[in-house]
Amino acid sequence: MRRGTELRSEPQPVVDHGAGRNTPGLPRPTARGVQSSSPGRVSAEVEPPSRTESLCKKGCERGLTWIKPSFLWMMYRCGWGSKDGQETVLAIEIIREGFEWALEHACLAHYEHGLHPDRATWKRQLKRSPARVQWDPERDLHLQPLPHRSLQLGLTGEAAHRYADEWTVSITDITTLAHTTHDHVRDGDLTAARRLLPAEHSYPVPEGGLDHLHR
Repeated sequence: MRRGTELRSEPQPVVDHGAGRNTPGLPRPTARGVQSSSPGRVSAEVEPPSRTESLCKKGCERGLTWIKPSFLWMMYRCGWGSKDGQETVLAIEIIREGFEWALEHACLAHYEHGLHPDRATWKRQLKRSPARVQWDPERDLHLQPLPHRSLQLGLTGEAAHRYADEWTVSITDITTLAHTTHDHVRDGDLTAARRLLPAEHSYPVPEGGLDHLHR
């Protein structure tokens, strides 16, 4: 996989919302994930003393904190912010160094014949890895599955704490954006809905950078 290639195997891109090269005097390049939470957790997330706890709780599923770069996949997951406990939709900007560290130290969330020597080896790798990756079908505006897949990045242990304490640059409430986009979809105005979608670009990955995460 050459530099600049989309973050895909058969999977599709991890999106890049960042500022480009890390140029002195300019903000650090970032990547964006989307998460959902219950309304009561939002105010605590901007308070530094509770940042680790609140960020980890916010995106926690099966003991992991998940970064989901695809806006429409997250809308599928949270029902446009209508599901119980997922009424608030947040955009989380993190530094690219952190995102790439997590990818480098991640293990695929499922056993893949031909990628892992055997199932026992995969289980050992998964247990000791601070991050894991799964590739889920991308979604369209009707939240129907597309033929390509988007990356989901689950964090635990060191990765989850570094995400909350070191990597996170900003947290933005985009619940209104989710609801307004959904209103356009329900009204059949897909053109208006598309105009509101966050810009998502292919993430530049060094050659071989994802070889441990897909065949």
